Amino acid sequence: MSTLMLAWLINLESMKDHLVADKQTDIDEVITAKTNLISDLVTDLAEQGETASFKVSSEPEYQHAEVVISVGDTLSAIFERLSISQHTLYEILSADESILALETLKPNNVLIFKYLTKNHELQELELFVHAGHRIIYRRAEDGGIEYETLIQDGEWRTRLVSGEVNGSFYLSAQKAGLTEADAALVTNIFKEQINFTRALRKGDKFQIIKNEQFVDGNPTGQAHIVSARFQQKTNEYTAFLFDDGRFYDKQGHSLTRAFRRLPLQKSYRISSHFNPRRKHPVTGRIRPHNGVDFATPTGTKIISTGDGVVTRVGNHKFAGKYIDIKHSSRYKTRYLHLHKVNVHKGQSIKRGQIIALSGNTGRSTGPHLHFELHMNGRPVDPLKAKIPLTRSLTKSDKTAFLKLVSMRTNMLDSLLDPEINKAHETILAD
Repeated sequence: MSTLMLAWLINLESMKDHLVADKQTDIDEVITAKTNLISDLVTDLAEQGETASFKVSSEPEYQHAEVVISVGDTLSAIFERLSISQHTLYEILSADESILALETLKPNNVLIFKYLTKNHELQELELFVHAGHRIIYRRAEDGGIEYETLIQDGEWRTRLVSGEVNGSFYLSAQKAGLTEADAALVTNIFKEQINFTRALRKGDKFQIIKNEQFVDGNPTGQAHIVSARFQQKTNEYTAFLFDDGRFYDKQGHSLTRAFRRLPLQKSYRISSHFNPRRKHPVTGRIRPHNGVDFATPTGTKIISTGDGVVTRVGNHKFAGKYIDIKHSSRYKTRYLHLHKVNVHKGQSIKRGQIIALSGNTGRSTGPHLHFELHMNGRPVDPLKAKIPLTRSLTKSDKTAFLKLVSMRTNMLDSLLDPEINKAHETILAD
């Protein structure tokens, strides 16, 4: 706490007495004066760079605080700053076990607190990830904490990007208007078709179709590449995202291998099924069970169900050691309560690769593997979800896919027309 804050706390009571005695101000006006001073002081500290960005407002019964996450912030420090108990933080993390949304807060994420003025008991905490994704933790009638995930699809707008290779594709893509993440995704899509270090030459052309999300007219920062094409003098490479979440070339050949249904090398008893209304075996509260539990002895080999990239490796108080793997813009898998993790964040993974050993870490009633499958940001039953289990499209899907290819190829071709491309660049610039 800064010297300025300590001095303010010491003089607070004398300030109140002075206001009451000299100005005959009633107690409500004193409270208002305190609130305004708190707000001004917090603003001053934020401008000095001493803390994360805090905005505090007040009403007779409740206090509200908006916190913008900065590098190095921790939930424990934020709760302490707002005088909200560490026991409450424990309750929040317990509720968050099912989704792990608070496990890796990122800079510019926003936390919005609502708590009682008299004792700072938390009533509601909102995690604002972006305009299309919010999570609200609320105090339930029985005193516990429940959560609600709010996802808005919003509006998806198409953006066309084209460019030429000059040096590395990575830098050429950014010069054309793609993000670092976009460039990495394109590289990953074509990794088995193109040697990006040796095969690409100066002057090779690329065209990209990208969908970007807007909610209430504002961009959320969420985007998906849906089509990509590289053109060389003698070769052409294409990738089209289909409804099953996988990329195929224009003939319908998959650019990635199919998924496995289960993350184990042999069958094990299912000890708990996917259940949005399960009664938690430890807390007794009704809370979603967003995956399937397999009764695996400690040390059982866990394998990835598909090709992908490790996006998170963590050790959560309740979920234990865990791994998140992103398989595409549509699919993600999660593996909890692990004994040992064999991969690291950012590592590329192949289907069937051993990624961990099962265990009993975190809050657990016995050795097991908790396995989750997420589609489009939402958990689904991994035993029943429709996922691509073969490398080829079905005959009915092939017809729909070829129509999609025809439409998107026309869009990619439009980028080769200098006049259309120039007009498009002008629109993007505006």
